[in-house]
Amino acid sequence: MVHVPSLFDVGSVTHAGRVRTRNEDSCLVRTDVGLWAVADGMGGHEAGDLASRIVVQSLDMIGLPDSAADLLAQCEERLFHANRQILSLSKERQGATVGTTAAVLLVRDGYYACIWAGDSRVYLVNRGSINQISHDHSELEELIAGGAVSREDVKDWPSNAITRAVGVADDPEFEVVTGPAEPEDVFVICSDGLTKHVQDDEILQHAITRHSQAACDDMLALALDRGGLDNVTIVVVRLLVPRSSEPTRSPLDREPQP
Repeated sequence: MVHVPSLFDVGSVTHAGRVRTRNEDSCLVRTDVGLWAVADGMGGHEAGDLASRIVVQSLDMIGLPDSAADLLAQCEERLFHANRQILSLSKERQGATVGTTAAVLLVRDGYYACIWAGDSRVYLVNRGSINQISHDHSELEELIAGGAVSREDVKDWPSNAITRAVGVADDPEFEVVTGPAEPEDVFVICSDGLTKHVQDDEILQHAITRHSQAACDDMLALALDRGGLDNVTIVVVRLLVPRSSEPTRSPLDREPQP
């Protein structure tokens, strides 16, 4: 397939929040290849910040892909490579639990792919509505999916351990969702430090009314104003309408004479 270039308006921000002294989140912006990522080091464990950096540094080694399929294949290979690196780090630390979530967005040739493990999220804003295209790999989501509790029951749940992560198993489980990517679509990738404080409808309003960097800055400010209980990382990717490379001609223009 011939690569069809896309135009993007991209913003990103990461912040330690108002409570934690260390930022264990990391993010990656590789607009040149159509890749953006957020990683949230596992809070309360050793070297969570290092684990998240290992993921984004590994992804940052991806080269210019030949196709959308090649980009996805490279992404998956780099995530598995990061998993091996983090497992080695754990062994160096006498088996201490070290891990990180990963949420990655790829856009190329008119399609997107979302690859993730953990509870960092990817949203798609399309035609005035917002849809969470990832789903949280967490104990609560498993309980809800199994019908044990309702979403209303878990609003004030005291803890919510993640059930998948990078660096905690020899054979990590990543989930992949793909679909068409259209001009004016907006993707929001974020750690749970944002969604602890900012609701989906608020994310929607910021995504559709602001340029990407302004949307990131305003959502961060909102999360901090509401307590900033965790590290906050946000990447917003807006697909722009491609500009035609052909000059515009009036139907009244006459063909040049030989």
